[in-house]
Amino acid sequence: MSLRIAFCASNAPIAQAALAGLTRRYGDHAEQGADVIVALGGDGFMLETLHRTEGNPAPVYGMNRGTVGFLMNEYGEHGLEERLGAAEETVINPLVMRATCADGTEHRALAINEVSILRAGPQAARLRISVDGQVRMAELVCDGALVATPAGSTAYNYSAHGPILPIGSDVLALTAVAPFRPRRWRGALLPKSAEVSMEVLDPEKRPVMAEADGGSVRDVLQVHIKSEPGIEHRVLFDPGHGLEERLIREQFV
Repeated sequence: MSLRIAFCASNAPIAQAALAGLTRRYGDHAEQGADVIVALGGDGFMLETLHRTEGNPAPVYGMNRGTVGFLMNEYGEHGLEERLGAAEETVINPLVMRATCADGTEHRALAINEVSILRAGPQAARLRISVDGQVRMAELVCDGALVATPAGSTAYNYSAHGPILPIGSDVLALTAVAPFRPRRWRGALLPKSAEVSMEVLDPEKRPVMAEADGGSVRDVLQVHIKSEPGIEHRVLFDPGHGLEERLIREQFV
């Protein structure tokens, strides 16, 4: 019995061309009721697809028609059904962010990679960081701070000199962005069950914004971040090229 494959693609011409070729060869099933969803694009499009299909039980298999493609498999039009049948599955739990703004509004968002708190003005941010209700750092002066999942540890977290996390490690990375005081503080490793709270000190003079996988909230006063075990994203990788292997390999580049 043939797999029921649903295809989706970014707007990039190379991704649209791949979509046309693959659908001619394999057909195109609706996402609801599909056995697997094949996403064509880069990592940004893969994140969009995972967020969009959050309630769909079908796993997502990405093929790189973008730039970075860390969450994607190599593109190939031939033998797709065999590749899908042999693919290894990784389950990713997203972070949930709850942000309170200066006007009293509250915003909730999910992030597969990371939640970041960043300065929104010319001066460095001043943050108070608590973990599970206990203040761990009374004041961090920095350009920002972020909490990353293992899946997102090679993205913004890695650029900010944060650690690469094995996918099955059940830990989160708390990483500072350009810390000024304490100077050179690079952050901490926290259990996946931890709830991180960041309170913005002096928000009028030093405004701060929060981002969850690229979705921004401005004039933030406080942010709470924790893993959401109730949501599972199923991602497929070719054998020997799974996310666990990629995270290990990245550390030896």
